Amino acid sequence: MYTGLSLRLASGLLASLAAAVVWAQQPAVSADDRATLARTAEAHAHDTPVATPAATTAPRVPVTGAEVVYATVGGKPVTGFLTRPQGSGKEKLPALIVIHEWWGLNDNVRDEAKRLAGEGYVVLAVDLYQGATADAPPAAMKLSRGLTENPGPAEDNLKQAYAYLTKELKAPRIGTIGWCLGGRWSFRTALLFPEEVDAAVIYYGSVKADDAEVARLKMPVLGLFGGKDRVVPMPMVDAFREQAARLGRDVTIQVYPEADHAFANPSGTAYDAPAAEDAWARTTAFLEANLKR
Repeated sequence: MYTGLSLRLASGLLASLAAAVVWAQQPAVSADDRATLARTAEAHAHDTPVATPAATTAPRVPVTGAEVVYATVGGKPVTGFLTRPQGSGKEKLPALIVIHEWWGLNDNVRDEAKRLAGEGYVVLAVDLYQGATADAPPAAMKLSRGLTENPGPAEDNLKQAYAYLTKELKAPRIGTIGWCLGGRWSFRTALLFPEEVDAAVIYYGSVKADDAEVARLKMPVLGLFGGKDRVVPMPMVDAFREQAARLGRDVTIQVYPEADHAFANPSGTAYDAPAAEDAWARTTAFLEANLKR
């Protein structure tokens, strides 16, 4: 006999798989991108972006935060979440561009931005969906598919985010960080600003071993991946690592053999506390070494 919970999970899985089938039939993007997003839908089929007790870690120091308009894309203002250590309003702090998962800029991402701000940064959590968020996998699939089919507005969005932090807030150094879809876009942001971005962190975002792209990485890069990740499988990670080493790029890859995709997401079913805590320690040390020097 099915319980209400099992029925909801089964319905969510069927809806996600159906969305994945529809996505796989779309001709607008590459086969690799279609396959990656289909795997993402499958991996997140049972997830919802609802915070668990693991998401309640407070920032190391008190922070302040507010919604700010940082860009105009397609004639519409784009609002993100800006946070920084309390009482640091006149300081020119190093900055981070935080890029959300496929769910969009929700409270989980805002909380993660606050936690990063507590490490001594001014943090801008951008909104690549321009106001939209998802609370179920099919809706997240639709938003992510639209972003993949038409990346131009997101690139414009990120260029303006960089300009906001450097010109408006006078940040002396800039880093990027993101998870899942945001990890992929952290990589893409580094490619947009190969001479300007000072550090990039990729949490289980898809990466490509493409000579032209990897050669553009002038900044240190930290990649954090799960050994059991079906969305970003180990052959993809290994190929990227080998290509970066061959081209002499400063890329550090950390793999957690028993962790799955989204292992650092405290609102997901794949959350792995030991891996997430170690990844956080590596992330903060990496950012301090490259943004506070």
